[in-house]
Amino acid sequence: MKLYTLTAHELHDLMSKKEITAEETVLSVLERINKKEPDIQSFITVTADEAIKQAKAVDAKIMSGEPLSALAGIPMAVKDNICTADIRTTCGSKMLSNFVPPYDAAVYSELKNANAVLLGKLNMDEFAMGSSTENSYFKATKNPYDTNRVPGGSSGGCAAAVSCNEAVFAIGSDTGGSVRQPAALCAAVGLKPTYGLVSRYGLVAFASSLDQIGPITKDVTDCALVLNTIAGYDKRDSTSVVTKKTDYTNALTNGVKGLKIGVPEEYMGEGVSQDIKNAIYRCLEILKSMGAEYEECSLTMSDYALSTYYVISSAEASSNLARYDGIRYGYRTADYVNLEDLYVNTRTEGFGEEVKRRIMLGTYVLTDEYYNAYYKKAQHIRTLIKRDFDKAFERYDVLITPVSPTTAWKFGEKTTSAQMHASDICTVAVNVAGLPAISIPCGFDQNSLPIGMQIIAKAFDEETLLKIGYNCEQALCLPVNNVVKGE
Repeated sequence: MKLYTLTAHELHDLMSKKEITAEETVLSVLERINKKEPDIQSFITVTADEAIKQAKAVDAKIMSGEPLSALAGIPMAVKDNICTADIRTTCGSKMLSNFVPPYDAAVYSELKNANAVLLGKLNMDEFAMGSSTENSYFKATKNPYDTNRVPGGSSGGCAAAVSCNEAVFAIGSDTGGSVRQPAALCAAVGLKPTYGLVSRYGLVAFASSLDQIGPITKDVTDCALVLNTIAGYDKRDSTSVVTKKTDYTNALTNGVKGLKIGVPEEYMGEGVSQDIKNAIYRCLEILKSMGAEYEECSLTMSDYALSTYYVISSAEASSNLARYDGIRYGYRTADYVNLEDLYVNTRTEGFGEEVKRRIMLGTYVLTDEYYNAYYKKAQHIRTLIKRDFDKAFERYDVLITPVSPTTAWKFGEKTTSAQMHASDICTVAVNVAGLPAISIPCGFDQNSLPIGMQIIAKAFDEETLLKIGYNCEQALCLPVNNVVKGE
């Protein structure tokens, strides 16, 4: 039995029966990392010794008869913009290439308390700015289905690691689709929770009003289990919301009969691959056969979502990244004669091209001259986008769309920022409106590349997302970890 191919809930069942140990599970995944990492390049830092130590501690608890959490002993990894005490956290940037945080992010603290085992930190687009993981300072992560193609981004390391079994699950961040889009391109499940459901404490900020931490998993059941652990109020995060404690696995036992589904026409038009449309309509027909209803609808403000997102996110990035000045922490240039030189040369050398581009755009839209014309107007349109969704949810339980207009593209294929930004067209509105959405695998295109389907729900209705995702998953019977089974 190849333990690295199993899901978290399968591994938990075997550990509970004492048929396997946490240590042999972790060693199996570490062996997998050693084999695949030269080709895939998912990790920036691997913490093998610490992982084995954590696994042995879990085994000691098992032997003493202590009850296990659902994630105890499960090998996982986190995106490298999530702080881990005494473990390097780089954000995929030269600016933080040697930064070691003094504290743990809230989500990692919760996972440690659940005795999940950390394998290491995963590659990403620098400061989460990108859709392909080509913008990392360290390396370009490859798509396990075709190593000549991107895995998506910015959580590309997370999705690739889960897809090729270098981790049982991963924790990423989603500012405009950065969990859902790479999950779709790598045939994993990716959940962007409602803004405020999962604490952002310890997440290195890109755009604070849009950022949200979420899991990437092998199947929907694992997604529910991880969400059970990381969701909840945190007083250290001023945007964290007090909600009732929910066991999201309970939603998986329910059917979809009577649910009403809207299919926004703006997301199924020109530019979306016909293979993707066909796969999504196949899923819709499956849901219809189970008793759900679907019909086309319209989100009239969708055309403005992408530009609204890039104005707001760049403005917030400009503000958040101002702290990297070479004085307090992070990279410092060796070439300066005065304070201005220190600032300018540090930021010029420490940031990559995409990050500098967004800082410049954000600074521009926040100037006195252009604030009202761009930033303030974008915030007004943000409200209209949110109202558009609210109106749709008066009629529908969920909305279903593609995650990406295309499947994974080849490295270097999207040569301009505009081309790269267009790949986010199906996902950014969800972040602008603060809503939850999940990406589930729903088929493959003519090149055998994965296709993802996006399910969007009203705020704090993750249970409906998981219910529909689970029912689709069971009906489609797509192989978990198709990459491995094809080896």
